[in-house]
Amino acid sequence: MAELIELVKVSKWFETPAGRFEALKNIDLVLGQSEFVALVGKSGCGKSTLLNMMTGIDRPSDGTVGVNGTQIQTLSENELAIWRGKNLGIVFQFFQLLPTLTVVENVMLPMDLCHTYPSSRRRERALSLLAQVGVAEQADKLPSDLSGGQQQRTAIARALANDPPVIVADEPTGNLDSQTSDAVLQLFADLTSRTGKTVVMATHERNSSTFFTRTVRLSDGMIFNGSEQAYGGKA
Repeated sequence: MAELIELVKVSKWFETPAGRFEALKNIDLVLGQSEFVALVGKSGCGKSTLLNMMTGIDRPSDGTVGVNGTQIQTLSENELAIWRGKNLGIVFQFFQLLPTLTVVENVMLPMDLCHTYPSSRRRERALSLLAQVGVAEQADKLPSDLSGGQQQRTAIARALANDPPVIVADEPTGNLDSQTSDAVLQLFADLTSRTGKTVVMATHERNSSTFFTRTVRLSDGMIFNGSEQAYGGKA
């Protein structure tokens, strides 16, 4: 299995009035192609910070982050933006769809920004992606006309727009009922098995192990091994 994401000795700390807060502590983590990985743990354990390291939204205080062959901590902000548009799809808990654009226009937007597909092909590709996630019939509606589950499916289609190798999702089912949540998780699982993409998802879901190929447990900024003891070694 090819290594797609590799974090080596990654730590992240923030200076606060009360002193240094260590959000991540000496994390080693290697993720491969076609994995559906759950990052689990209590609020404040470091899940979102770890996702921010992988996406370049934040930079490590120490250590290195390699994604799809690029050491992203070395990139400038402009270089990061270009790299992110072509290598990552990001799915948020609250969808983050632009309310004045139709569903299909939301999905076309990453292609418009990154010029990954000719303008003549973008609507056709967006409609194909919407069909893959089961909301093609909603294409010309505004996001406000869709249910929460339909909006999240649209957000997943948007994340796939530029055909990135990695999809990162931060609590994408936190706003959904259990049935819709399971449908979204199944959609991610199908993506990894069908397309070979790697999906990394921060989640509070406790009864969804059947969907994931791997679970990484965090507590107090550290990864836990199978015996539930925190360690700084590879997961």
